[in-house]
Amino acid sequence: MSKSPWTRPIAAGLAVCLLAAGCSSGQSDLQKWIAETKKKPGGRIKPLPEVKPYETYAYSAANLRSPFQPQGPSSANGQAAARRSERRNREFLENFPLDTLRMVGTLKVAGTLYGLVKSKDGLVHKVQPGNYLGQNDGKITQISGSKISLIEIIPDGLGGYIERPASLALAD
Repeated sequence: MSKSPWTRPIAAGLAVCLLAAGCSSGQSDLQKWIAETKKKPGGRIKPLPEVKPYETYAYSAANLRSPFQPQGPSSANGQAAARRSERRNREFLENFPLDTLRMVGTLKVAGTLYGLVKSKDGLVHKVQPGNYLGQNDGKITQISGSKISLIEIIPDGLGGYIERPASLALAD
């Protein structure tokens, strides 16, 4: 069998004709769909939402300390920073964390009101304003029938100390 030099071009031409014939049949469905879609009435487009005018804001805290700047041991308000007293002798109730101490009552002797505090070892101790409680230099400032108020000196996380109010409530 000898191959004719025209066999290849004839085969290629035949393949192109078959492909063109296959593609043309799909076009009629597409043309019908486009024609039907164009016949339908168009819808209305929703109007754009109303643009609200920009409201300016006047920042009134420009003179205050920035919350992003650390407040050091010497605060900007002119008060001296709190300091722990290392020279004074420690009292017995300073060996216990404040949350382990319980106020169990009061005692009035010669016009002086004392607080009764129970430590975790079970002993009841008599305290008065000026005494210290807890491990954070908690100095008693006031004693009432229902609570013992004190001021603790705690680390501020920046190498200094701050004063924080605390209290022991009467245990039920």
